[in-house]
Amino acid sequence: MADGVSEAKAAAPRAGVDLGGGLAALRGLLARPLASYYLLLASSGLLLVIGLTMVFSATSVRAYAENGNAFAMISKQALFALIGLIAFWAVQRLPATTLRQVGFPVMVVSLILLAILDLLVVLDGFGVIASPKIGPVSANLLWLYIGPVQFQPSELAKFGLVLWGADMIARKGAAMGWWRELSMPLGPAVGLLFVLVGYNDTGTMLPLLGIVVGLLWTAGVRLRVFAALSLVGLGGIGLLIAAASQGAGSGEAGAPNYRLDRITSFLASPEECAQAGCYQMMQARYAIADGGWFGTGLGKSSLKWGWLPSEHNDFIFAVIAEELGVVGCAVVLALFAVLAYTGYRIARRVQDPFRRLAAASITTWLVIQTIVNVGGVVGLLPITGLPLPFISDGGSALVVTLAAIGVLASFARAEPDAARALNARPPARWVRLLWAPLPPLPPAAREPEAPVARRATTRVPAGQERQAARLARAATRDRVTRLRGGPERRG
Repeated sequence: MADGVSEAKAAAPRAGVDLGGGLAALRGLLARPLASYYLLLASSGLLLVIGLTMVFSATSVRAYAENGNAFAMISKQALFALIGLIAFWAVQRLPATTLRQVGFPVMVVSLILLAILDLLVVLDGFGVIASPKIGPVSANLLWLYIGPVQFQPSELAKFGLVLWGADMIARKGAAMGWWRELSMPLGPAVGLLFVLVGYNDTGTMLPLLGIVVGLLWTAGVRLRVFAALSLVGLGGIGLLIAAASQGAGSGEAGAPNYRLDRITSFLASPEECAQAGCYQMMQARYAIADGGWFGTGLGKSSLKWGWLPSEHNDFIFAVIAEELGVVGCAVVLALFAVLAYTGYRIARRVQDPFRRLAAASITTWLVIQTIVNVGGVVGLLPITGLPLPFISDGGSALVVTLAAIGVLASFARAEPDAARALNARPPARWVRLLWAPLPPLPPAAREPEAPVARRATTRVPAGQERQAARLARAATRDRVTRLRGGPERRG
């Protein structure tokens, strides 16, 4: 018995040492120069693979029923993933100066496309045109069609706001503390963007708001500025919600306000709200309940057979919960947590203000969009219709998200330690040509000057200080006289 107790006591320190060694090993891995870059590639790559898998699982039944081909929808998503990977590769090769230059044109193009989209929707709503189409250009809520090409201008607006806003704030620097510098031209441009996006889709305003918050918070704007902007933002959201009663978004003039119904359905209990208002939310809860801890198995969801609306897009997280269970949901959320940590780590470690602002705003955009989507599926937030990054079906969102990850990858390689390591042991020339060029070396840090030892002095009155100086001069003259052998004779 005594031997067993002694062995247990001896095993306890060993367990503690192993735990400490694991933490030390983790810190050692995170201290490596390219840790941010590899964490970013690993987390985003795994999320992309999971997304393609779940899109196929969620769409195969519908695609086979409608087209006779279970791969009809996943093939399109795979094509957009390929385009997004090309965008990632191209963007990560660009230096920061090029990204700053393309920010303004991307912002202007996105505003023009949003204006065309809203104009077609408004003209159709007031009966000016028979359908929201003029020539080869047509609109359908959030989608703009130009011939055979369809895309969401709001996704391009997110990317443009990140680059242009980070460049604008980096140029202004410390002057952002003044209201005039803060409001011009950032205020009117952001306000116009919010109106153009929020008219058709109030939910997409939340990631845009996250981008603005990430930019201003990283720039060090004071809290009272955030308080004032929050009041203005709440007032604008209220007006956009009320605009649904006049035909904004999916609403119709004289019909119930669907945006307000989403909020009231969220606040009401499932037993009290109408079947139409709570149907999607209740089906998502059924899917989560059916999944349990380990899920029903990949591809074995039953609610995706026409019971759960938007199962491949906005509510794909419910399909993950049903097929992969709590464990699968935890893995997905852990990957998003690693991605968020990596993005903010890059923002903290880079030296260039533009890189810091852009990295923080991109990360905040992805974090808020993930929280809003998952919160709406599990019933913690109202339903907004935002897709889950990397996971949901949707070409425009996936391509722009992968391009944003390319920006973060470019910044991760520009971290001071990473840039020094890559330049010290550069990869082969063909690797640099095919993957990414070497990042510029950071400026050399100035060596700190050696501190000068100072004697502790006691402050004395001015009169005593002058007298002490006279006595010191007299003592110096006496020493010089003694060294010379006596008083000098004047002759």
